[in-house]
Amino acid sequence: MNKIVMAFFIAVFSITTQAQNKALPDFTELVEKQGPAVVNISTTQTLRGMERGAQPFPFDEDDPMADLFRRFFPRQPGMPGVPRDFESRSLGSGFIISADGFILTNAHVVDSADEILVRLTDKREFKAKVIGADKRTDVALIKIVASNLPTVRMGDPGMLKVGEWVVAIGSPFGFDNSVTAGIVSAKGRSLPQENFVPFLQTDVAINPGNSGGPLFNMKGEVVGINSQIYSRSGGFMGISFAIPIDVAMDIQNQLKTSGRVRRGRIGVVIQEVTRDLAESFGMNKPQGAAVNAVERGGPAEKAGVEPGDVILKFDGKPVGNSSDLPRIVGTTKPGMKVSIQVWRSGSTRELTIVVGETPEDKSLTRNGKSRRPIEQPANRLGLVVSELSSEQKRVLRLNSGLLVEDIRGNAVHADLQPGDIILALIARGESSEVRSVDQFNKLLAQFDKAASITLLVKRGDLQTFVTIKGLSEKKAE
Repeated sequence: MNKIVMAFFIAVFSITTQAQNKALPDFTELVEKQGPAVVNISTTQTLRGMERGAQPFPFDEDDPMADLFRRFFPRQPGMPGVPRDFESRSLGSGFIISADGFILTNAHVVDSADEILVRLTDKREFKAKVIGADKRTDVALIKIVASNLPTVRMGDPGMLKVGEWVVAIGSPFGFDNSVTAGIVSAKGRSLPQENFVPFLQTDVAINPGNSGGPLFNMKGEVVGINSQIYSRSGGFMGISFAIPIDVAMDIQNQLKTSGRVRRGRIGVVIQEVTRDLAESFGMNKPQGAAVNAVERGGPAEKAGVEPGDVILKFDGKPVGNSSDLPRIVGTTKPGMKVSIQVWRSGSTRELTIVVGETPEDKSLTRNGKSRRPIEQPANRLGLVVSELSSEQKRVLRLNSGLLVEDIRGNAVHADLQPGDIILALIARGESSEVRSVDQFNKLLAQFDKAASITLLVKRGDLQTFVTIKGLSEKKAE
């Protein structure tokens, strides 16, 4: 009897184990076939800076007199700096999309790089050049001189289902061809300042170095490019975002053809339609993009769009949320004549609009180098700022303001981002419009180091107040 009972439990355990094994996915074949098409990307950027506490060095490093000079004339703290080049290195990932050496990665992986080195899984290394990069979608196309390379297969991110298994391969912290897996957490995510990408959200472990690597479905097809993580620590916290591969392939096709990306624009400022707004507009449900302002002389004004309209459809595509509109308009070819449906005064209206073109982002050139100065001094707030060009003022519709280029010191703890526009400084109950770097520095020089400064900042279409507590000892000159 005992033998029968034992045999029964063994059989049940065996069936349960087999069922569990069938429920768990097996990624081994996927990794074996697709792994060789994933590459490690390392970049080097030369920064021109000042070495603190250094004095002029009259000998080459290899000169026999160099050691003697260092011994009797050591570098002292506080001495004036001397010019010196510093190398900044970074790591990322990418994947081969054609056998002749075209590789997709993130724009931020190769931004401002002086040298790009691509390493394959077979340890071969190649220098790469940037064919084109698009910061707005964070997609870059680079090229190495090689042939008969392994390539990935493309999938359809539209077919992905929330809860479906996905796999990432990349080089987190430089560890080549690391494999992580998870599920699709959500689709069509909109992120702040990322209006042109309907991100795939996953819980796949993504860390620094994974950027630019592929996200695979269970068929071994690329469905996205791993791009960002949500983190309070700098490391993976369970939320990562990927650029859908159909968006990326459209971008790379334009980069490959012309080295730049053309995007449509219509010249409106929009906001989300809340339930309260929908009720006040006489709408049955909250949907569409509410128009706050219309650019004078822009495509929307010429088409008859008015402030207070709600755009419900664009070129036949429904606008469910306000975040949908920039993506739909951006992918529309400039110069096209399309129909739009708006809600106005309790009913819908059909308008025809000729789509304009978004000005090209000049901050990243075809060879991948930034046109902005690399090393600039920070002011008392710890901010590196620059004055807006006449073209930037025209596009942003501003008369004045300063562009935030870098954030250091106490300012790193404030809710500021590179690309923000500082419009005004508020302190001691008074507000001062910010017009120039020199005027801004003179305003800051009036406060002691314990002062709290509030800035009025423009970020995209929104304005917000940001407070920075504490200034540096040194006053702006």
